[in-house]
Amino acid sequence: MHSHRIAVIPGDGIGVEVCGATRAVLDAVGRRHAIALTYDEFDWSCARYLAEGAMMPANGLDLIRHHDAIFLGAVGGPGVPDHVSLWGLLIPIRRGFQQFVNLRPIRGLDGRQAIDLVVVRENVEGEYSEIGGRLYQGTPAEMAVQESVFTRPGVTRIVDYALDLAERRGGRLTSATKSNGIIHTMPFWDEIVAERVAERPAVTLRSEHIDALCAKLVLDPAQFDVIVASNLFGDILSDLAAAVAGSIGLAPAANIDPTHAYPSMFEPVHGSAPDIAGRGIANPVGAIWTATMMLDHLGHPEASANLMAAIESVFTTTDVRTPDLGGKAGTEDMTRAIIEAL
Repeated sequence: MHSHRIAVIPGDGIGVEVCGATRAVLDAVGRRHAIALTYDEFDWSCARYLAEGAMMPANGLDLIRHHDAIFLGAVGGPGVPDHVSLWGLLIPIRRGFQQFVNLRPIRGLDGRQAIDLVVVRENVEGEYSEIGGRLYQGTPAEMAVQESVFTRPGVTRIVDYALDLAERRGGRLTSATKSNGIIHTMPFWDEIVAERVAERPAVTLRSEHIDALCAKLVLDPAQFDVIVASNLFGDILSDLAAAVAGSIGLAPAANIDPTHAYPSMFEPVHGSAPDIAGRGIANPVGAIWTATMMLDHLGHPEASANLMAAIESVFTTTDVRTPDLGGKAGTEDMTRAIIEAL
């Protein structure tokens, strides 16, 4: 029996619902593969912020530092600005634990869409820096300055991770850039990508400007395999690709520290969706697919593959679909179907 301790942060809105669904599925997988998962749940959320003035306690990172993994439902709620919820919880965890890889696989689960790619997003620097500020607020001369930060170590390690993945997959890497318009950071990104690819003869590089890449991803997603991108570009591309594949409710994500010095964090892409929260219709597939990534990261590839096969089986052999996919099934219906498919 393999045992793991998981820090669970259900968060806000449908995050609570999909976390419950995912735990039920993980327990079923655990029984089948002799994996015992112990969950410690934390109430870190916008509700906590409104009640106590902070998304998480000051010693939050210390409370979860020694867990084997972190599973997060979603964060965001009415009454709390998005930048407050993000910078009060997700970004401190990502940066404090050096989860510099944001991994987002995209696949057509019903077998009809010709899409099977992975977006490798740099996760701790780039456009999402803390450097900058605002001046003359409330006056006609008000201004805001936001600085991007691209470091050689930061770009190198994310490109190397993407190259490793490309070598294991189809040997094709696409780099998202905008060096024709962003004069300093993007040429720097391009130079490092070219340097690292030169050492990997098994990988073919394709560099695409982000605007053209978005268009090509919509028109013909089958031409892409591994896409490496900066923090902002990767964020946009992965949501776009998820929509192309059918629904953002299907999209998984992992915030990974490849060195395993810190716990990695696993969260579906979809967000808290307050408009449908509490109605029992949230699509749990993104969260459950995210759980397959967590199982793989924890060293259980067979259990991960078994769960992924169960998800795909529901899409290829049943008509169970949540409303975001054009169906009438609820969260519990989809969860039950995946457990039965196991």
